[in-house]
Amino acid sequence: MKVGYARVSTFEQDLDLQLDALNADGCDRTFCDKDESGAKGSRPEWDNCLDHLRKGDTLVIWKLDRASRSTKHLIALAEDLERQGVELRSLKEQIDTSSAMGKFFFRMTASIAELERDIIRERTLAGLAAAKARGRKGGRKKIITRGQELEAKRLADEGKLSSTDICKRVGISRASYYRLVV
Repeated sequence: MKVGYARVSTFEQDLDLQLDALNADGCDRTFCDKDESGAKGSRPEWDNCLDHLRKGDTLVIWKLDRASRSTKHLIALAEDLERQGVELRSLKEQIDTSSAMGKFFFRMTASIAELERDIIRERTLAGLAAAKARGRKGGRKKIITRGQELEAKRLADEGKLSSTDICKRVGISRASYYRLVV
């Protein structure tokens, strides 16, 4: 039996491309996870898919990163499947672990995919560090000025006004007041 698995990380992404490829390959049953990261070891339909596999079955995925983001995890998966007598096929990379050469290319491709992800991560961190060196910070800009912060603290220290009155006078929310003063 050919068992397919498809996954997308966000609800905005579409499974159609993967499902079309799995159907064209002749999968008898397909499991789909939506809004699930490949970095997670456990995903609802992925777990169901693995439980469904039997000796002699072939697990078909559109691309290796649909099963996992980690080379270590992918290799462990391939070894577990091999112990169960289940073959692994990746359509995009044209990998089939039923042969020695297929197993070799599987490991090589998994390593390259992890390298690519690590390089992207390094570039992102380098870009953030360069921005920080130029005085730029990530995240949302503060909407409370330093003057508002000092005025709220001064009025709170005086103790004559309630927190609600201080918020109205300074022009800040109650949550901001408690974050600044308390």
